[in-house]
Amino acid sequence: MLESLPIEALYGGILIGLSAALLLAFNGRIAGISGILYNLLFNNLNNYDRGWRLAFLIGLFVGGYMLLPTDFALREGYSNILLILSGLAVGIGTRIGNGCTSGHGVCGIGLLAGRSIVATIVFMAAGIATVTIMRLSGLIG
Repeated sequence: MLESLPIEALYGGILIGLSAALLLAFNGRIAGISGILYNLLFNNLNNYDRGWRLAFLIGLFVGGYMLLPTDFALREGYSNILLILSGLAVGIGTRIGNGCTSGHGVCGIGLLAGRSIVATIVFMAAGIATVTIMRLSGLIG
C-alpha cells in the first residue's frame, strides 16, 4: 500500500486545493468542512445553501472513493469507545477552534490568515502529542 500513497496523496491534494479554490471563486465560501457540515445539519437553510453544501460533501466522498488504493485495508483492533470519543473530541475541537484542518490548514493558510496559521500549528502539535502519548501508553500500535 505504501508504494502507491505518494501519487494518491498528490492527486488528493490537487483535488482538495482545486475544490477549495472553485468553491471560493464561484460561491465566495471557504471550504471549511466542519462548518459546511454543521450548517447543513443544524441551521435552517434555503434550498440553494442546503444544495451546494450537500453536493460539496457528496463530492468529497465520491472523490475520496475514486482515489482509494485498491489494496487499502482498514486498521483494526481499536476500541469502539476510543473511536467514538476520538470523533467527539474532533467535533468539539472544530467548534472551539472555529474551524477544521480544511478551513484553517488549506484555505486559511492559503489566504495567509494569522489565526489559521496559529490554529494549524496548534492542532498539528496536539495531534503529534496525542499519537506519541497513545503509542507510549500502548493504546495504539
